[in-house]
Amino acid sequence: MMPHAALDLAREIADRLAYPATSLGAAVAADWRRQSLGHGVPGIALLHIELAAAGLGPWDRADAWLAAATSGQPLTTGADSHAFYGAPAVAHALACAAERLPGAYGAVLDALDRQMVSDADRRLACAEQRIAAGQLPALAEFDAIRGLTGYGAYLLRRRPDSDTVRTVLDYLIQLTLPLDHQGETVPGWWTASGPSGRPDDRYPDGHGNTGVAHGIGGVLALLSLAARHGTMAAGHREAIRSILSWLDRWQVDTGRGPVWPYWVTLPALRTGDLALGPQRPSWCYGTAGLARAQQLAAIALGDRARQLAAERALLAALTDPNQLRTTTDNGLCHGFSGLAHIAARAAHDALPATAGRLRAVLPALLAPVHPPGSDAAAAATALLHTSEPDPGLLDGASGIALALLTPATGAPPHTSWDACLLIA
Repeated sequence: MMPHAALDLAREIADRLAYPATSLGAAVAADWRRQSLGHGVPGIALLHIELAAAGLGPWDRADAWLAAATSGQPLTTGADSHAFYGAPAVAHALACAAERLPGAYGAVLDALDRQMVSDADRRLACAEQRIAAGQLPALAEFDAIRGLTGYGAYLLRRRPDSDTVRTVLDYLIQLTLPLDHQGETVPGWWTASGPSGRPDDRYPDGHGNTGVAHGIGGVLALLSLAARHGTMAAGHREAIRSILSWLDRWQVDTGRGPVWPYWVTLPALRTGDLALGPQRPSWCYGTAGLARAQQLAAIALGDRARQLAAERALLAALTDPNQLRTTTDNGLCHGFSGLAHIAARAAHDALPATAGRLRAVLPALLAPVHPPGSDAAAAATALLHTSEPDPGLLDGASGIALALLTPATGAPPHTSWDACLLIA
């Protein structure tokens, strides 16, 4: 796909999702959809906010979607909310708009920020009690979607000098310290559940999750982004290096480049042996997300050799037919558009030896999204049809459109829409 074709497709999708009433009809009023960043209104709002910020769309569309998100019943807060649902999800969209409209949404954002700090502090207090009791964490305690890493990503942008941000970083640093579990030394992020976050007979001894969405990959990305922006806590660099050492330990050479397991089980930890077949190189789990997190870590540490290795790992994953065959959709979370967005973001920060090569893979990654020879209208229709009834951020058409913009324009986003993904 040529860059102008990707941009045409993104704008065509945005036109089909112009206003809530005409796009979602009565479903827009569903409370879960109104508050879901991944699958509902706030994620679609991000598309219109980014286009308006770039001068590629009207602000009234963004306003309409933000109004839909903030109208109706009070937003969910407390234990039932998280970075991708409820008040935090809507706050992320509003904050992205406010970046380009200084003073806009000021009162509501201040209130949401206070709520986010309160909820994060409550979660941190619960984590302290769990640590004092010598228990393992749940994924939802710390991960990027439901846990403190997600809260940290938001507050790092909005309140970088706050005590809460420092406490979140302290907590994540402590999470990298080893624990004793059933007589075995496990990393501090080892959880007693299966990867779903629920008890699972297939994981009787729990697991160590490496993913960016639900595991230590997201923690690595947040610690690295904080360090890169000068927000540091005691033991910060050592924690980054500890996570990198864990990933080094479990790196598997496919013959075409390194990959990392989605998670590690206790039997594998005991033997040091973990066989891997071809796996999807996605943002949520897989080499693309982890390679970007390691690139960010290397930049934060000033380690050019590790940065080059991470960029080469990403490049290998994005050109390996065996890995690409496991990618079966076009979505942002684990599809081709997400791979293209990560590649474009990584290329912007990459060393000269790999930057051009990363940009060179973009047309092949975008081709499944907008097949050569198809026009934008037909491609948009197909993408909206396959993502029904959810045209949202993670799996749907609005996320695909957002992911196309940086590869299409060659420029970083005009807002921090992808900060919730810990990509930048």
